[in-house]
Amino acid sequence: MAVKLNRKGLQHAKDLISAGKVVRDERDDWSEDAPSTEEENRFLDDHGFEEYSKWHLGVDDDRPDDTKGHYSFPFGDFSKVHRCGVISLESRAAQNDHDDIAKAGKQLLEMIDKD
Repeated sequence: MAVKLNRKGLQHAKDLISAGKVVRDERDDWSEDAPSTEEENRFLDDHGFEEYSKWHLGVDDDRPDDTKGHYSFPFGDFSKVHRCGVISLESRAAQNDHDDIAKAGKQLLEMIDKD
């Protein structure tokens, strides 16, 4: 699995945080706040994979870019960045040796917590 940092997703997250589009929730809220499969599919139907990709910090070039499996490490609900999502992805990325993604997650968390 060749997962690497999705720079478009990172920039999108930074832009949203700078615009104040952030939910400052608790660490363990992501299991409830993460988009459901139905919400993901609806978003894809309405916006396509180009927009879907912007909500993920990881991409896997071993998988086709027009599949959900190509994208990993989500950070929001398709309208706002969730602090709990960023915490979750940073932790999972570090555990799986995706250092560039973990570092990006830490950057985002610092931006969120700065205010």
